[in-house]
Amino acid sequence: MTLDEAIHLAWEKSNEVNLADARVTTKKYELQSVKNNRYPDLKASGQYQRLTKASIDLKSNSNEDESDTKAPKVDQLVLGQINATLPIFSGFKLTNSIKVSDNLYQAETANALQTKEETAMRVINYFVTLYKAQKTVELLNENYKSAQQRVNDFTELEKNEIVPKNDLLKTQLQLSKVQLSLDKAKSDLNVVNYELTNLLKLGPKTKIDIQESDFAVFDMNNIPTDENPALENRKDLEALRFQEKASLANIKVARSGYYPSLSLIGGYTTLDLKNVVTVQNAMNFGIGLSYNLSDIFKNGTEVRVAKSKAKEVQNSEMMLTDYIKIQVQQALEDYDLAVKQNLVYTQAVEQATENYRILKDKYDNGLSDTNDLLEADVEQLSSKINKAVAKANVIQKYYNLLSVTGQLNQTFNLSKI
Repeated sequence: MTLDEAIHLAWEKSNEVNLADARVTTKKYELQSVKNNRYPDLKASGQYQRLTKASIDLKSNSNEDESDTKAPKVDQLVLGQINATLPIFSGFKLTNSIKVSDNLYQAETANALQTKEETAMRVINYFVTLYKAQKTVELLNENYKSAQQRVNDFTELEKNEIVPKNDLLKTQLQLSKVQLSLDKAKSDLNVVNYELTNLLKLGPKTKIDIQESDFAVFDMNNIPTDENPALENRKDLEALRFQEKASLANIKVARSGYYPSLSLIGGYTTLDLKNVVTVQNAMNFGIGLSYNLSDIFKNGTEVRVAKSKAKEVQNSEMMLTDYIKIQVQQALEDYDLAVKQNLVYTQAVEQATENYRILKDKYDNGLSDTNDLLEADVEQLSSKINKAVAKANVIQKYYNLLSVTGQLNQTFNLSKI
């Protein structure tokens, strides 16, 4: 599995990414729900009622001496209505509410991209750690075989009384130390492998083998040198900027309480009161005006709350900006240090290898003792492990630099998923 494949698999399977995407979908539906308020409210209602022994008193303009007519029998009522209301003006509340929801949707989208960026960096860290563990196990295995062969050789030499018993014990002690280091390295390897497979939602028995070539080749000429790319590309900062826009629009929503509401109204009514009256095709239309006078006094608090929340977001944005600058500077220093360490450890391998060769020749010629030989062997092993770790560190610090400058997603082509 290559690093690119692992990152895209994490973007697809990760619980954190799926949760972030679900939140984006929720905000999208909330935005659509607010936009639906632009459309008229249309309500239809109907009633059918049975009346029992209703007492009916009909008033008429007939002469007083005219004999009273018999009251009709009324035992049922049928009523049907359709009413429509279309908002025209509500103190710009609807327009600004849409702006609030739209900016919150954009902010959640940016947060989701930031989650993907952080998930990608987690995969990279696991990949690098797993690679280091595998190289350590590989080098310790080689050293264990050499140490075991040395023990076998010294056993035969001790039998023939060519070397003292003490030298054999030293080689056996070194073999035990290598065995302990190897067991610890294998344990670390298994733990990291499990953590990575768990993140990628692979089977718990899956073994991921990483080669150096599995790491994506990076462009050494495209390394950020300051915080400007971060201030332009960081999605968490972009999310706060959208939240700030939403909070400013929310102030206007709160101020809408100072204005009256105006709407178009219309309706249709049909009524049948048995044996008394029948009304059909009764249509009405007009303009509705409402004004909550108490809001003139109460709404000031709502406006101040909205302004205070906007101030909170602005302060959060400034704090995050300062933190990003520090992050970028730290990442630049870490990358520069990793490159320098890699050069030093590369030279150290050559020096340790040559040192071991010289001491081996001296030992074979009786010019150095077993302690010097074993010490040179340990230094050679340590230098090889340090070189493998340092090379992986350069890759890790490079990707970390891309992450803190907000350029990691585009490096792995987020549009592919």
